Amino acid sequence: MISGFVTSAYIAASVLFILALGGLSNQEKAKRAIWFGIVGMALAVFATIFGPEVGGLAYVLLVPLLGAGAVVGIYVARRVKMTEMPQLVAALHSFVGLAAVFIGINSDLGGPHSGSLPEHGAAAGAAMVTTAEVFIHQVEVFLGVFIGAITFTGSIIAYGKLSGQVSGKPLTLPGRHVLNLLMVLMSIGLMVIYLADFGSWTLYVMTLIALVLGAHLVMAIGGADMPVVVSMLNSYSGWAAAATGFLLGNDLLIVTGALVGASGAILSYIMCRAMNRSFISVILGGFGTGSGTSLEVDGEMVATDVHTVAAQLESASSVIIVPGYGMAVAQAQASVSELTRRLRAKGKAVRFAIHPVAGRLPGHMNVLLAEVKVPYDLVLEMDEINPDFPQTDVVVVIGSNDIVNPAAQEDPSSPIAGMPVLEVWKAKSVFVCKRGQGTGYSGIDNPLFYRENTRMLYGDAKSSVDQVLGLVM
Repeated sequence: MISGFVTSAYIAASVLFILALGGLSNQEKAKRAIWFGIVGMALAVFATIFGPEVGGLAYVLLVPLLGAGAVVGIYVARRVKMTEMPQLVAALHSFVGLAAVFIGINSDLGGPHSGSLPEHGAAAGAAMVTTAEVFIHQVEVFLGVFIGAITFTGSIIAYGKLSGQVSGKPLTLPGRHVLNLLMVLMSIGLMVIYLADFGSWTLYVMTLIALVLGAHLVMAIGGADMPVVVSMLNSYSGWAAAATGFLLGNDLLIVTGALVGASGAILSYIMCRAMNRSFISVILGGFGTGSGTSLEVDGEMVATDVHTVAAQLESASSVIIVPGYGMAVAQAQASVSELTRRLRAKGKAVRFAIHPVAGRLPGHMNVLLAEVKVPYDLVLEMDEINPDFPQTDVVVVIGSNDIVNPAAQEDPSSPIAGMPVLEVWKAKSVFVCKRGQGTGYSGIDNPLFYRENTRMLYGDAKSSVDQVLGLVM
């Protein structure tokens, strides 16, 4: 009876997770999709806690830990700002990887001959648990620990880079590709030895190698590729969870891990395509050093003031706003939303242009704009809005750099050559809100800032937009 309840709950939770993932493709359905995910996870946890495999002393440890985890989760959710979401996601990925490592090592300590193999059916005879199933179980242990260890340290380094505690410049050690290949080959060799029953020491040595490999892989990736790294680590954490599901014989964990792993991989591919980069080149690293052979930019940046910006917005009939990470840092989204409302009340067409890799997390800008009630139909993707820039009177760029860089199209020697960008320079007037004259996160100079139709509005984005609001009544 209890087993049937758990199976039914897992099926229902799986359906809810699939509905949640599907709903996230549309902003209007995203809130409902999140609730699908919340209910599905609550159902999965409830069914697992009251399942046949948990009881007695387990409750004494499990219930307090679940309570402590819930308290910590609520505290973190209330404390973390939207600008800190990328590093929070990276930190949460590290927990998944670490859990996979612990579960794999725990399973190894139990040993396949001690009855710790998960039962997948009553028809499985005792004789069969000595050959193929033991071999498969050991492969699951090894791969789960390997993927989990890479995810753990890679996520920690990604967290450090996104939070500014680790330099965003890639660590390009001499022969780093050969070093990575050697670590992978050593891990494969250790797996062969492990499967030949040479002892658990092979698993532990591989764990140390995988921990180093994960850290080195992400250290070699530059700041401009960080959005792809976050997506990639999301995929890794999913596969680690799926491997853990096989270890525990938990079908729901297998399904959920596969969903996260596959969706993360697809998102990584989409992000790489948006940057005109191959997934392999991102993993191998080396981008975002700011030391490329880009052409020198002629001219000078011309500063402007809020009065000029307000006057241009008052006289414009069409306006496009391009948000970036600078808007998130300044917490200017509410002011931008109010500016949008006032301009639309005056009969002006106002829209938002979103690049797939704007910010430091996929969908970062969409979330910020949804948070301040910007209508969904005003938020357009790059492919939808790029043809409209030549007919636009004013473009306001708030804290963006690489995604509006014309060097991607005009300078074959640029490190971002070929990357699809928002063609803002084709508008009649462009105003760029920046704190100063520095380069963006990737360290690449932007010729847009030197164009004749571009003016620079220096200062904190929120303060600047608030001053413009005081003039646009």
